[in-house]
Amino acid sequence: MSSTSSNSSSGRADSKVVPREFLMAFILTTCCFALWGFANDITNPLVKVFKEVFQISNTQSSLVQFAFYGGYFTMALPAAMFIRKFSYKGAIMVGFSLYAVGALMSIPASLNTNFWIFIVGFYILTFGLAFLETSCNPYILAMGPPETATQRLNLAQAFNPIGSLTGMVVASTIIAPNLQVGEFRAAMESKSPAAIQYVQADYPDGLPDFKQEFGALDGAVSAGLSNMQANDPESFLAIQQHDLGVVRTPYVVIACVVIGFLILFAITKMPTFAREEPDGPMGEVAGRLLGKAHYREGVVAQAFYVGAQITCWTFIIHYGMEQVGLTLAQAQTWNIAAMVIFLVSRFVCTFMLKYFSPGKLLAALAIVAIAFTLGAIWLPGKIGLTCLVLISACMSLMFPTIYGIALKNLAHEEAKLGSAGLIMAIVGGALLPLLQGKFIDELGVRNSFYLPMVCFVVIAVYGIRTFTRFESEPVAAAA
Repeated sequence: MSSTSSNSSSGRADSKVVPREFLMAFILTTCCFALWGFANDITNPLVKVFKEVFQISNTQSSLVQFAFYGGYFTMALPAAMFIRKFSYKGAIMVGFSLYAVGALMSIPASLNTNFWIFIVGFYILTFGLAFLETSCNPYILAMGPPETATQRLNLAQAFNPIGSLTGMVVASTIIAPNLQVGEFRAAMESKSPAAIQYVQADYPDGLPDFKQEFGALDGAVSAGLSNMQANDPESFLAIQQHDLGVVRTPYVVIACVVIGFLILFAITKMPTFAREEPDGPMGEVAGRLLGKAHYREGVVAQAFYVGAQITCWTFIIHYGMEQVGLTLAQAQTWNIAAMVIFLVSRFVCTFMLKYFSPGKLLAALAIVAIAFTLGAIWLPGKIGLTCLVLISACMSLMFPTIYGIALKNLAHEEAKLGSAGLIMAIVGGALLPLLQGKFIDELGVRNSFYLPMVCFVVIAVYGIRTFTRFESEPVAAAA
């Protein structure tokens, strides 16, 4: 077994990650990773923004993530069927089209001050992302030797956080500073008469000390906006229309960028990896897939990973504002710090995969993530928030590595359908934030992080199973 592991490590170190003939296709396809990263992370802060702008609960505002990641579950299998009938390139172009349509729905949603049109828009946008991820991930895996496939996917996925970081920067520098609900929050914190007039009835004994009572400012802002909506609807509507206009702008811009990429892919020749024989019946292929433990368990691990990632990143905002007393813009800077750490760590982990087993790295990082999550739950103030941010260093390896392990040694027709299952697993990002939003409403933001901790336990188990069993299985047994 040690000889096999040594030979495997040597093969990863000696083989080219991206052969020259696929370099241009690899670069273009890698751009897609950044584009869906942008969509993911410009949307995360909207959970908090929409809670205030539309005056809804944490559970209701988490429907943003439910719709966003539910779109993956809905469209991943149709995307795989499309790839089976047509090509990876065709699926990528369909993905761009749906992405643009969903982003442009921010126009009627904002003009009509309608939360549900936003939700439908996010749902359609992620139809496009489902097409992109279902096609781009196995496409990248196919662009070179099998022994460097996981490393190649980690390299491509390393550009995903660049898009995510761009989305976060746009959210913190363009959206957050220009929101009037943010101005109202600042006015409430300074106890300006313009703001406290809306909460005087709620605090007959005077406003609390916002600097000493974490969460008190958040409660006063929500009460003030709710009272404004009830007693001064014209002023509240003006705030809504202004802030939704601010939200709309980056979605319109990214729609234009995506349309540009659609045109670029349409005029560029891409590899097809066509085979002489057609794919087998979908039921037969699915049966073979479900019979392979490394794939079956990989889908489960991926669902828990995406749920953990989205909950940790979405609710950094809530944690910072409620537990540390930060403004939305300040809390978003911590989110940006998490993404910078994630980005740097992904490049580091991609390098480490040349020399270490993917399963061992996955298990080790999941165990460290459990420790950081417990720190976020048990440690006070900025120390707890720092632990929450540092979880991102551990998460950087997880998605592409689980993906690569799950699809390792699969036949070409199995990989296309298997990719759909792994993208459907992104539904974890729809369900777990909704559940955590409910936990926040009922148990508080700190205790809600027991949920992602459980997710990391599942991932650690998969990592251990990988290096103790799956990586030692001969290729013929997994194929």
